[in-house]
Amino acid sequence: MSRKCLLEISVETLEGAMAAERGGADRIELCGNLSVGGVTPDAELLRAVRAQVRIPIFSMVRPRAGDFVYSGAEFSDIRRSIADAKESGMNGVVLGALSKNHRVDVERARELVESAKPLPVTYHRAFDESADLHQALEDVIQSGAKRILTSGGTKSALEGAAVLAKLIEAAGERIVILPGAGISGVNIVEVTRRTRAREFHSGLSAAIPYGSKEYKRFEEEVRKLAEQIMRISPAHRIEENRF
Repeated sequence: MSRKCLLEISVETLEGAMAAERGGADRIELCGNLSVGGVTPDAELLRAVRAQVRIPIFSMVRPRAGDFVYSGAEFSDIRRSIADAKESGMNGVVLGALSKNHRVDVERARELVESAKPLPVTYHRAFDESADLHQALEDVIQSGAKRILTSGGTKSALEGAAVLAKLIEAAGERIVILPGAGISGVNIVEVTRRTRAREFHSGLSAAIPYGSKEYKRFEEEVRKLAEQIMRISPAHRIEENRF
């Protein structure tokens, strides 16, 4: 069936998750420390958000800030975090790994996708640091991940819109391309027009800095974004609890 565009909002607190849900988000990406791009949230936060939020929640699984080339010990941490996400009732996980030559680590990524099952995996913006985005697309598809969160290798989804459009065309029905970075109610219509994407990711950091406790304002900014998305395809309806 046809669907409206889907809005994922990244948050790092229970209050932020609840505000995003009230504002009309379709899905939460739950992180720790968004100021460094997001790391694995602690299990206590996972459980607290799951208890209060009804929409789907995807947990970030990233053991540290910095690059995405991980040691054996860090991969063990990632697997434990995936297990925590499952036990906490998450609906998906967000992860990624690169080899030293800045290519998708297909073998490791496939292992992590298997560990996450039955939860779907979003391959995060490690993708944007790949040496060849179109090869990276094929590599992530091989891993079994369901989505790729990407800005098209640029600072923002709007700046990378042309690349995103090519990735979406190349991906076809094989994987979902999830544009993210710098998306807000101001530019979502233009990003949609240029990319023809159907799912979008935003942390709204351009409107409200990470760490802000202005949750009412955050809710309002999410609502603006959600309302813009609704205007893009008002005839479509989202599937219930689509993960």
